Amino acid sequence: MDESRIPIMVGAGQITQREADPKQALAPIDLIAAAGHAAAEDSAAGQALLSSLDTIVQLRAFADTSWRFRSPFGGPSNPPKSLANRLGADNAKRLIYTYAGGNMPQWSINRLSEMVTRGEVETAMVIGGEALSTQKTAQRAGVELDWNEDAGGEPETWGVGTQGWNDAEERHRMAGAIFAYPLFETAIRGHKGRTVDEHALAMGHLFEGFAKVAAANPLADRRDGFTAEQIATPSPTNPYIGFPYTKLMNANAFIDQSAAVILTSVAKAKALGIPESCWVYLHGTADAYDHWYISDRKNFHTSPAMRIVAEETFEMAGMGLDELTFLDLYSCFPSAVEIACQEMGIAEDDPRGLTVTGGLPYFGGPGNNYVTHSIAEMMQKVRSKPGSYGMITANGNYVTKQSAGIYSTTPTEKTFKPKDPKIYQAKINNDKGPTSTEIPSGSATIETYSVMHDRKGPSYAILFGRQKDGTRFIANTPQDPGLLADMVKNDYLGAPGKVVVDAEGKAIFQPK
Repeated sequence: MDESRIPIMVGAGQITQREADPKQALAPIDLIAAAGHAAAEDSAAGQALLSSLDTIVQLRAFADTSWRFRSPFGGPSNPPKSLANRLGADNAKRLIYTYAGGNMPQWSINRLSEMVTRGEVETAMVIGGEALSTQKTAQRAGVELDWNEDAGGEPETWGVGTQGWNDAEERHRMAGAIFAYPLFETAIRGHKGRTVDEHALAMGHLFEGFAKVAAANPLADRRDGFTAEQIATPSPTNPYIGFPYTKLMNANAFIDQSAAVILTSVAKAKALGIPESCWVYLHGTADAYDHWYISDRKNFHTSPAMRIVAEETFEMAGMGLDELTFLDLYSCFPSAVEIACQEMGIAEDDPRGLTVTGGLPYFGGPGNNYVTHSIAEMMQKVRSKPGSYGMITANGNYVTKQSAGIYSTTPTEKTFKPKDPKIYQAKINNDKGPTSTEIPSGSATIETYSVMHDRKGPSYAILFGRQKDGTRFIANTPQDPGLLADMVKNDYLGAPGKVVVDAEGKAIFQPK
């Protein structure tokens, strides 16, 4: 094969900032640049590699993604341009700012690798990060910061900008990850036939393994090594966020972390003098998505996209699950891990472990950029054990956008050419869920549910229900504190009741 058309990863950098004084802490763009410099140093080529970059792909910041994380201190008008200036990457003419999605780091690596194969890219960086801990600390202390910067121009965009919820879901306050994933979890509990208490402890045991890995990782934010009981038991320091999830089951977004991965061709790596001990190959990958809005899913405990992405990734790599040494499953909430294990045939207590970082609740969940950390960490793992293989999975929106990659220091034996996702995406699209309605009425039952909490306790419930004819609807319950408290304590899956639509267009389900 033409060595100028063989893509390899050559540099990986990660930064975790723990500066308590927001005035002394690095601003987000400077924190991200630090990871870029670290990735260049990791390659042993340093500034020569940064100067050779022709493409920079920066993951969209949460401040530019969601109202919940909007920065009061402003930010760069053209983030990848500001970043290129800090890196001395004057050769980088293609500057890309992605749309949101936890899948986007792996998706971007996939696209860039294809572009190297076609001769369209020679050297590129995938990079991102967040400084939400500093932002939150400054806001609470009343400290004024200025993160505004105008480097000129506008970046190119990659990905899909469509929001992950429809109008009916938003009307019932199901507009974000903390609202959606608990609905999957309750459905998983029902599918497994567990009681509320049994399932809570099972989730605790699942994430205890992640917390243990984080405890040994100096880059991790939470290194306490929480036990299953600590994770599963609600307390003043570990309250419910969206039942059945406690705080320690949620991705930890309010952190300062950044990561970068640099890829190039074998020929360019040789020209820059990058030693082969730094080279990591992508052997298999795939991308797909489930039905965009969760109202349209066939059920809430499976993911056809996860299953197909895993199958296609293994097929491209020419190997099976048993040949992997390392795994990092996307872990924003327990349901994401449980569904991945189910769809990929991985035991939840697999002795290899399910993470190399510690996972999003304990290592950290820096917005759309976690998987850049996952890839960077996986690069170090397979380098430490030449010839081994490691797989990462990436998940965007609400068990929606799926991506995966298998990494190794072992050279690939064929041209990097993933199957066109359109070939298998059609199968997912055609596997449709039940008909939905925005004007349900009469007798119905609960299909899945969650109870959102605020600082005072249970706040409101979100549920999906079914009418007698099988039609699905989304609804809230009456604002009854006693009912909400009981929905946390007892099992309401399948509970009968009646649904009406109020004057605001909201469906209200009253259990019997």
